[in-house]
Amino acid sequence: MHRYERLADHLRERIQKGYYRPADRLPSVRALAQAHGVSLSTVQHAYHQLEDAQLIEARPKSGYFVSPQRERPLPPPAGRTAQRPVEVSQWEQVREGTCVLPDASMDNLGRGMPDIDAPTLKPLLRALSRVIRRQDLIGLNYDTLHGRPELREQIARLAVGHGCRLHPDDIVVTTGCHEAISIAMRAVCEPGGIIAVDSPSFYGALQSIRAYGMKAMEIPTDPETGISLEALELALEQWPIRAIQVTPTCNNPLGYTLSLERKRALYALAQRFDVAIIEDDVYGDLSYAFPRPATIKSFDEDGRVLLCSSFSKTLAPGLRLGWIVPGRYHERALHMKYVGTGATATHGQMAVAEFIREGHHDPHLRRMRAQYQRNRNLMLDLIADAFPASTRVSYPAGGFMLWLQCEGGIDTVALNERLMAEDIRIAPGVMFSATGKYRHCLRLNHAVFDTATARAVARVGEMVGQQASEGCRPRRLA
Repeated sequence: MHRYERLADHLRERIQKGYYRPADRLPSVRALAQAHGVSLSTVQHAYHQLEDAQLIEARPKSGYFVSPQRERPLPPPAGRTAQRPVEVSQWEQVREGTCVLPDASMDNLGRGMPDIDAPTLKPLLRALSRVIRRQDLIGLNYDTLHGRPELREQIARLAVGHGCRLHPDDIVVTTGCHEAISIAMRAVCEPGGIIAVDSPSFYGALQSIRAYGMKAMEIPTDPETGISLEALELALEQWPIRAIQVTPTCNNPLGYTLSLERKRALYALAQRFDVAIIEDDVYGDLSYAFPRPATIKSFDEDGRVLLCSSFSKTLAPGLRLGWIVPGRYHERALHMKYVGTGATATHGQMAVAEFIREGHHDPHLRRMRAQYQRNRNLMLDLIADAFPASTRVSYPAGGFMLWLQCEGGIDTVALNERLMAEDIRIAPGVMFSATGKYRHCLRLNHAVFDTATARAVARVGEMVGQQASEGCRPRRLA
């Protein structure tokens, strides 16, 4: 942790505890440097980090002040789910939302797409170019099922940051996190088996359950505290659940991060009922907190946690580079990898390994975390202004996704159809449920927040308001 990060955390804590109140003037850069025995540039970096988080603001010739606190929408309540395992539906909605090529004229607010235009990715592009120009033909050959050793070594080193002590041989490189989750499901559960999921849940995981002839047990999930452990325990007592699939850190789509105590309690439940945990950690490195939260895998004692992640959200989805740490299911996972895609493409593995080894990964993550947190706050302010007052919004702890709950009469599937006529696309809430719940909810992406994005989000809010008013009009008698 850098000195400026420690100083920023100290100031953040004092603001949150009320030592500095909204509109209070903060110490000058020189005074703070003398008080903490650091350089002027350290203080400036700390203040810039707090500006990115919109906790403070700079006023010309006056210094830094604590930002005024705006009134923002309430978070959504925990959803009510079916009390039995169900077959997954909603493939048509997922297909329509994902089987489209990127279009510069379309404001696609629903895709899980990071900002791939960041200048900190330029070293990655140079690494890819160098790898492709190599004359030894390694990149054109078959790789092993495990993946390139240099990449697995770097992934193992990165894992120390979330509490995992991994050997490169523990890791299997996959074609994205989606394949990692699919491998995990087939490694621990047979067709007809039951997998417990948080609800709402990542639609890719739900569609994998559907494709493999399994059933989903949706567990009520709170946008702030996460999956209900009480409801999960009841489900485990009543049904022969084989695995718990969850995204406990910077959840998609709700954004919550389970506390360490709740992660340990979830692991204890899995031990007690002897079930596997499929841990999706694809957004974990984008946590706004420092240090980043520990994974459930970090205290896995008996290999029952299958950790899945990728570089799709932190670097670029087009790399199609993920990984799985399958624990006790290693041999089964290797077999599933073989019958699925075989070895993962080589060039990207070599380039990403070089990108990390040369020290570009951490600066890129620092930049993106600050950007996504700043954009989250800007988006929350815009939603408060542009959407009906009854709208509820999640407050994610990391990543670049917001979950909105509109009034019960709003149909976001119909809303999306109307918006597409204006070259705007959202992710309707039905995609994130096994049975099509959350029809009055939607997910928005805030990875990039420019003029076009702000205009598109404002238009979504306007149309939500129109749909709400149309639903409130009395029907004319025949």
